[in-house]
Amino acid sequence: MTSMTQEQFQDALNARVSTIEKVLVSALPKNITKQKTIADAMEYSLMAGGKRLRPMLMLEAYRLFGGSDEAEIEPFMAAIEMIHTYSLVHDDLPAMDNDEYRRGRKNTHIVYGEDMGILAGDALLNYAYETAVEGALKLKDPANGLKALQILSRKAGVYGMVGGQVVDVELTGKPISEEQLDFIYRYKTSALLEASLMAGAAEEEIAQIECVGRLVGLAFQIQDDILDLTSTAEELGKPIGSDLRNEKTTYVSLYGMREAEEAVEEYSKEAVEILENLSEENEFLDQLIVSLIHRKK
Repeated sequence: MTSMTQEQFQDALNARVSTIEKVLVSALPKNITKQKTIADAMEYSLMAGGKRLRPMLMLEAYRLFGGSDEAEIEPFMAAIEMIHTYSLVHDDLPAMDNDEYRRGRKNTHIVYGEDMGILAGDALLNYAYETAVEGALKLKDPANGLKALQILSRKAGVYGMVGGQVVDVELTGKPISEEQLDFIYRYKTSALLEASLMAGAAEEEIAQIECVGRLVGLAFQIQDDILDLTSTAEELGKPIGSDLRNEKTTYVSLYGMREAEEAVEEYSKEAVEILENLSEENEFLDQLIVSLIHRKK
């Protein structure tokens, strides 16, 4: 397999982010009147920037498994980013992490009030499913869309992200075992990344791509733990030291910095190895995963 240069990869990454931003803008509610405040809060939250990793992974999985009409996958790309964004909006609330900044600007509940922060998250979650259902109904085979919707809903709920968040909240400030930390990371972070890849995958290779998502999620979350201690608020776009402040056990506090750094690299490389053994290949997707090892924000 040939390797893209760093410049080629960065150009490809920027192009994909630009495409995703257009998809998100197009998917937002239109013609809102009396409830305009919530539409504004949804847009403020969704269009706050970020890596757009989840819709990007979904798009690349769709391409990897032979998808040719990207309009088919775009509603699901928008949906997964709305679900991810709602979780961030709610995470930042005073009852949760109580953070004021994310991605370098004030959080939704700071700008619109705590009540609208809660409702903006609720609205994004509901609108995600509305968007995905409408996308599924437009497919030549709506059963494929129904399967993708099943994956999204399960991985976002009590058997996925919400389940992981529940355990994370309950164990904050308490001693935590390796098994419990693994559960939190697998469900709170990995679940949506798994869903992103699985929604665009071929049925016969869905188990392998789910494993890729799990590994990428673990690497991503551990790198977050590292950056929370080693980066700056300016570079991250959000306060650092929040894990320590909120008395959360992390991979770094449990295993140490060196082992955490080694784990990020190990999980990422294992994910790429699985991808390279699939029937098809996607060079950009391989390099995207490798790039997570050295990310600074």
